Amino acid sequence: MTVLKRYVLRLFISLKYITTNVVDRNNGRIVATASTVEHAIKNSLECDRSCNAKAATIVGEVLAMRLKVEGLGQGQGRGIHVDVNKEIEKKGFKNRTKVWAVVNALKNNGVKVVLEDNEDNPSRPSY
Repeated sequence: MTVLKRYVLRLFISLKYITTNVVDRNNGRIVATASTVEHAIKNSLECDRSCNAKAATIVGEVLAMRLKVEGLGQGQGRGIHVDVNKEIEKKGFKNRTKVWAVVNALKNNGVKVVLEDNEDNPSRPSY
């Protein structure tokens, strides 16, 4: 049985900024976004030239609040899908903590997150 992945989390990480989007795959629309580019978030951070895991956590918390406002905290029952290995591959191994910081912030704020797990998941920290 194939699981429908309607809502998918996408991360964009550069040296200075972190941007997260939740995309509705049915119509390609971004339903919620949060970024360190936004003045409200940027002014609350202390990262001048680079963003760290703390900034990623704040971005994840803001995204979680926006998803709840949109009524998508539970992803309409199916959850928000994240392929962590793909996101880490795309961003590079050194950004692993930022990717996990966003995912954990979403989980801790009540968003249903569905992780796309492989059998060999070396990137996942063991808690």
